[in-house]
Order: sequence, then structure tokens, then C-alpha cells
Amino acid sequence: MKKILLALVTASVAAFAYANSASDSSELLSQQCKISAQAVSSLKELRYGNTSIRKDVTGLINMSLKVQENRDAAQQTLNKMVDDRINTISALEEKYCSV
Repeated sequence: MKKILLALVTASVAAFAYANSASDSSELLSQQCKISAQAVSSLKELRYGNTSIRKDVTGLINMSLKVQENRDAAQQTLNKMVDDRINTISALEEKYCSV
């Protein structure tokens, strides 16, 4: 539960920090991917259903990213993370957040 709250707070801080920019920076996109990996891993450990994970993490993505194209890409990555059997944060980050 603490991990989920940490992920939510981190996402909120990131969204606030970049709220005044017109577009999403590459740093923000990378950070959002890592936050998604942390949230997916935490929710999988708590045995949330895939639909619930997608819904909750999509909310984080939409709150943090401004550009629709980036939201769509982040959503596709999220779906892959959720469907993957990998559960650890580091493995999800390595597989999906590496450039």
C-alpha cells in the first residue's frame, strides 16, 4: 500500500512540476514509464485485476502527460506491462522503459 501511495505522490509532483510546459519532456516521459512500472508491480503484488490496474495507472498517465500522442504511447506500454508475467519493478523498467 505504501508503494502505491508513493507512486501516486510521485506522479502528482511530476505533473505539478511540468504543468506550465506546453509539451512533455523526454525526462517526464521516462519518469512516467518508471512510475507506471512501479504502480503495475505494486498492484500485481496486491493481486489487483488487470482491468483495475489499467484504470488506476491510466489515471496517473492522463494526469502527468499533456500530449495525446504521448498518452497513447504510455497507454500501450502500460497494457504490455499489465499483460506481461514479469512482476518486479526493475524488470518492468528494464524491459519497457529503456530507450
